[in-house]
Amino acid sequence: MKKVIYYLYIFVSAIGCSGDLSFSTKELIAAKDLKGLKTQKENKLKTLNAIKMELNQINTAISDLDPSEKLALISMFEVQPENFDHFIEVQANIKTRQNVLIYPESSGTLRKVYVEEGQKVKKGKLLAQIDDAGLKNQLEQLQIQAQLAKTTYERTQRLWDQNIGSEMQLLQAKANYESQLKSIAQLKKQLQRTQILAPFSGTIDEIVANTGANLLPGQTPVLRIVNLHKMYAEASVPERHLRQVKKGTSASVSIPMLDQEYPTTIRQTGNFINPINRSFRVETPLPNLDEMIKPNLSCKLKINDYSNPRALMIPLRIIKENAHGQKYIYKLKPNGKDQVYLTEQTFIQLGKKSSDKVEVLQGIQASDLLVDEGATIVENNQRVKNIQ
Repeated sequence: MKKVIYYLYIFVSAIGCSGDLSFSTKELIAAKDLKGLKTQKENKLKTLNAIKMELNQINTAISDLDPSEKLALISMFEVQPENFDHFIEVQANIKTRQNVLIYPESSGTLRKVYVEEGQKVKKGKLLAQIDDAGLKNQLEQLQIQAQLAKTTYERTQRLWDQNIGSEMQLLQAKANYESQLKSIAQLKKQLQRTQILAPFSGTIDEIVANTGANLLPGQTPVLRIVNLHKMYAEASVPERHLRQVKKGTSASVSIPMLDQEYPTTIRQTGNFINPINRSFRVETPLPNLDEMIKPNLSCKLKINDYSNPRALMIPLRIIKENAHGQKYIYKLKPNGKDQVYLTEQTFIQLGKKSSDKVEVLQGIQASDLLVDEGATIVENNQRVKNIQ
């Protein structure tokens, strides 16, 4: 290495002494001589390129004459196309539309509860009974009266068919009978309101009211029923992802508390942008066969917004950046025997990234060799040695 510095010093001194520049760089800057500065820059670049060529020749000669030359040790990898899936990750919440706190439709005393907490029930099962306050007795009386009205109507109809009696008597008998039927139907609906039935199949999660409690319609909760099989995850996605996130887009739901991740798809996207946080709503179904997933659990929704089956991926750790914000890496070109290579600074254009890798859109090709370990210490046009 000392020999390289020595020869380089002699070469630069020789160029400096043989130059025909009549003004120094400082003098040109002070004089604001643009033409002179451009000429000076052009000459300096020529000098620098000549130095680099000379340095490469010196390095090659040293490698031939000095087998014990110490080279920077690096590791490398070969760029190969691979499948790359990029995900948008947003905070989500687990919900179910079959989670209902049941209120009575009729006022009265809670007479009996037919289920227990934790019990599974089917849709339509009788869950509780409210005191009917004599509605059953009224119904029985109406049914007796309706039977009499029916008999009267039928007999009046037969007499009318024989041209006996007046049409008014027939109409009155018919109206009385139909009125009794409507009164019975209305009373039956009132009686149905005293019965609390399961609106869907599920599990009795909590019994709120006690037997004997006075219930008020829409105010006094009786019990809660939950179905844990029809769960879904809901999240708000920033509006900038509106083009990528559509119905049918692949996704997954990660639940940290259960240490589980469930594959799913977007089944619904909102048609409204929230003006407060500039986001839209998405919904994904969530399987829950073991019923371990509970409503309101926190989770993360990962939405697949980009896929490339032949992406050129490189580790984030090997990427460097210059003062202008340009990203670059070092390619490797063979430069002798025994795994010796010459580095080449290459500027690249990056795409989407994962946790530890990023896709390169321009700058490299498949089968290129890149510096891996040691990328932070090497420089351009430097001879390095690959360690297996």
